[in-house]
Amino acid sequence: MATTIDQGRADSGRAGRRRRHLLPESWRPPEISEDGSMELVDHLRELRYRILVSIVAVVAAALACFIFFDPLVAVFFHPINTAIDAYRASNPDAQVAITTSNITGGFTLWMKIPVVAGFILSCPVWLYQLWRFIAPGLLANERRAALSFLGPSIPLFLAGVVLGYWICPKGFTVLLQFNPSGVTNLNDANEFLTFEMTLLLVFGLSFLLPVVLVMLDRLGIITGAGLAKYRTVAVFGCFLFAAVATPSTDPISMSVLALPMSALYVIAEILCKRNDRRRAARLDAVGDAGPSGG
Repeated sequence: MATTIDQGRADSGRAGRRRRHLLPESWRPPEISEDGSMELVDHLRELRYRILVSIVAVVAAALACFIFFDPLVAVFFHPINTAIDAYRASNPDAQVAITTSNITGGFTLWMKIPVVAGFILSCPVWLYQLWRFIAPGLLANERRAALSFLGPSIPLFLAGVVLGYWICPKGFTVLLQFNPSGVTNLNDANEFLTFEMTLLLVFGLSFLLPVVLVMLDRLGIITGAGLAKYRTVAVFGCFLFAAVATPSTDPISMSVLALPMSALYVIAEILCKRNDRRRAARLDAVGDAGPSGG
């Protein structure tokens, strides 16, 4: 009887959720089986839904950012303006200007800045949607494990964005130094904003390294011992990645990204080893309890 009541409550709860859904049925995410299996068309429906929710979140955040357009302009162009001032201080005759390339350049810039800000501010939503798209392929206990890593992902991503923003002025100053004497350097505002956004995104995503590694360990794909074995290679890879990702060629800027990534890798290694010990202890406990229970 209790099972029937519970089942009725569950069915009514699902029906209530369906009634409250704002999207038409063809746009809703498909029902997910307990084993995570889905047809190809269901994967496509799931992807469409997650992209739609992410776009709505970015657009909503971008609309809110229009209110603060002038302060956002100052924020996004602070790195290049700081770099230009430093460049002119060492090269008094230098000619540097920020321009828009055509009659629609100002309008494009007016649209792009709130969208870029909205993309960063809405990171909790699209990071969650990214996890939800991956989750259907996981078992129920694996979904719970993956969800526990969503919380650290948001502050880590934002920390990487802040670090990238902090290093931008120095990197841009170094790049300006390559201009020959007497050459006027014209920087298209829209191209610069795209470059800056790409750089901030690279820094933000690189800080998700420990989250990805620990989740892979929880899923049994990698182990802490394996991370320790390839630690030297991983640290070298972090410095190589930083050398390519950072805009300047000096070792200081490269180290600002490479050292935190290496530290995060070591932290992930420690957490994975701890998880491995707990998993081994549980397996030993189950093995010891098995014969006595029989």
